[in-house]
Formats: sequence, structure tokens, C-alpha cells
Amino acid sequence: MAYNEPEMLSTQVKILIAGGFGVGKTTFVGSASEIEPLSTEELITTASAGVDELGGLEGKTTTTVALDFGRITMDQHGIVLYLFGTPGQQRFWFMWDELSAGALGAIVLADTRRLEQCFEAVDFFENRGTRFLIAVNRFDGGFHYEPDEVRAALGLDPRVPIVLCDARDPDSAIAVLRALILHLIASAPIPSV
Repeated sequence: MAYNEPEMLSTQVKILIAGGFGVGKTTFVGSASEIEPLSTEELITTASAGVDELGGLEGKTTTTVALDFGRITMDQHGIVLYLFGTPGQQRFWFMWDELSAGALGAIVLADTRRLEQCFEAVDFFENRGTRFLIAVNRFDGGFHYEPDEVRAALGLDPRVPIVLCDARDPDSAIAVLRALILHLIASAPIPSV
């Protein structure tokens, strides 16, 4: 039997992409994923009138009703990220508990036109001790705030990274994922000897 190089073992990491309704979670997962993403987008119907807050999202015609799923291999060392996008409407938040099981970290997408839409996601991860960062999705026509202004508005701990991104741009989405991985490594507990 010939000697073969050992197979590279991959490190598999579950990451959540969270935030309020219409902040770009489905777009982010689709941009970053190396596979065709799984999406549970459905048409917004008149049944959601009065239930879902559509203010500022008049052109939005679909919504995630369960989750988005994508995958990306980050580098030659075999780090594979499994991306789970959460639904944004309050009536689907019960899914967040299930989706967060086993997640190593999270990205909270923020839209500065409707910054209050990410408060619940920030609270969710803070209350569970899940490490996260804020990715400010720069929408066309939105005011561009600096990270320190966003930090102050959200009342965030100084250790929570804030990065700017364009969820439509694969390079930008991947840069956010890299920033999260670096944050997770830097904030990992030091094992006692």
C-alpha cells in the first residue's frame, strides 16, 4: 500500500446571519455562498398587511419564511462556514432558537435607514453569549454613518466589531466573514493549563 498524503480535515463552523426584516440577509448569504444557496423566500401577500412592518421597503416583494443556507470554504486550511440566514419578521423569530443551536458566531446586518431593526438581533446574541459583529449594509440612498456612530446608537460594547459592507458584493460579504472569524479567534477563551 502506497503512502498517501493525509486527507485534509475540514473545520466546520456554523455562522448565523441575522437582523431585521429587509436588511439584506438573503442577499448576503447568496453573495458569499460558493454553492447555490437554499432560500425559503415567499411572496409577500396581503395577509401580511398590518402584521409585517413594510415602512421603507415599499419595493420588497418577497420574504424569508424559514431560513437561508449557504456554504463557503474560507481558505486552504479547510475552514468551511455554513451560513444560516434567519427570518427577519417578528412572527418568524421562534426559528432563531433552533437556528442558533451550535452556532459559533453571528453577523448582525444593520440598515442605517432603519437601525432599530437590528436591536432584537443584538439582544438575542448578547443574552446567549454568542459572539457577533455588526455589518452595516450600505444601501443606496441611505445615510452613511461611521462605525463609532453606529456603536453609540446601538449602545454596543467596544469589543463588538463594526464593519461596513455591501451585501450584494461577494468580496464585501467574504470580507465580513473573515472579520467575524478573526473576531472569534481573538475573543476565544484562553485554555487553562
